Amino acid sequence: MTWAEAPGTRSGRALTTTVAVHGLALALTAAAVGGTLWTGVEEPGTALAFGVFIAVGELARWGSPGGDREPAPLGAAGALAYALLGETAGRATHHGALQVVAVVVAAGLVGCVPHLARGRGPSADHMARRVLTVAFAAVCFQPLYNQGRFGAWFGDGAAYALLLVLLLVLTALCDAVLAAVMAHARTGWPFGPLLRDELRAMIGIGSAVGATGAVMALAVAVAGLWALPVFCLPLLLTQLAFRRYAAVRTTYRQTITSLARATEIAGYTPQGHALRVAALSRAVGRDLGLSEPGLTVLEYAALMHDIGQLSLVDPIADGATAALPAQEQRRIALLGGAVVRQTGVDAEVAVVVERQADPYREQPLSARIVRTANAYDEMARGEGPQGSLTALERLRLATGRDHQPDVVESLARVVSRGGVTLPPAG
Repeated sequence: MTWAEAPGTRSGRALTTTVAVHGLALALTAAAVGGTLWTGVEEPGTALAFGVFIAVGELARWGSPGGDREPAPLGAAGALAYALLGETAGRATHHGALQVVAVVVAAGLVGCVPHLARGRGPSADHMARRVLTVAFAAVCFQPLYNQGRFGAWFGDGAAYALLLVLLLVLTALCDAVLAAVMAHARTGWPFGPLLRDELRAMIGIGSAVGATGAVMALAVAVAGLWALPVFCLPLLLTQLAFRRYAAVRTTYRQTITSLARATEIAGYTPQGHALRVAALSRAVGRDLGLSEPGLTVLEYAALMHDIGQLSLVDPIADGATAALPAQEQRRIALLGGAVVRQTGVDAEVAVVVERQADPYREQPLSARIVRTANAYDEMARGEGPQGSLTALERLRLATGRDHQPDVVESLARVVSRGGVTLPPAG
């Protein structure tokens, strides 16, 4: 395969990265639990209170496994607060970083038991990231605090609060890098855009988790453990708001998918064509480094790229618009864009639908991707086992006029990796 990394090489790299991250988290967990059992638990009441808080946060987790970047924000905030805890009601604490990891792991496992029983527990990647990021925060804070360094350097005022914020930012960056590294190894997508998407996602629920963790650590230092139930309320409300937002987005996408199926129901396009083009387009966009908002626009445009065919009196055979004259393709695309604008979907989606039939040198990247993915599905459909290779070769021969070479090669890489689940051809 001259256009992509061999699947065996990518699988081996993903396995090596996964084993390394999981192995490090497991070794750290074993050291933390063993060290804590050997030396005993410092301030057992405080440890128990935070353990219960974290366990309740895990019990309140929401979403599907791997479907949300932070499905247990309350548990994550409690873990960060314990990692950054230096005092309880004015009395200095003496627990170390190993005890922080041990308490977080034990409480997290207790809270996950009901979810694991229903097959909806956290993924191994998520658990490894939780262990490593909490350990990072605790190692950065606990040793220096217990030695009195932070008190001597920053005192107890605004400088100390700013220090906690800085540690939270570094911890968030550590978590984002871990997530991007593991996603890059698993999928082969470019590391830069993956990291950018992780950092952008932290502006939402991630910032609420970090801020709540810092505030809880400061509040417990002043008011004691009674601050824990008080400060969990804002994060619970934030979690509820994000849950509703996620439900609205899911409904929105389902509506667009239903609109896209109108051409299939009316007999203008084969069954599953829009979903296949959308899946390929999103994968190519990811491979080319589009950000998450750009991928969403691309996916919606790909789902609705054929909706202009509803204006035709007679359906095209198999809905194969790529074989039509350029003028007819543009007319259908413009009609499709007009329909999309009437539905209230984002105007950027309508622009991509309208521009998909323009000469590729005049198109935005998203329109080039939809055009190529659509042509590929039309060419490969019904050609048997060799349909994919035949379609790719035909696309390469058309790169001088109809398709951007970079997009075609990206599509070849996506197809060769075989990591995209496509609906069967109708």
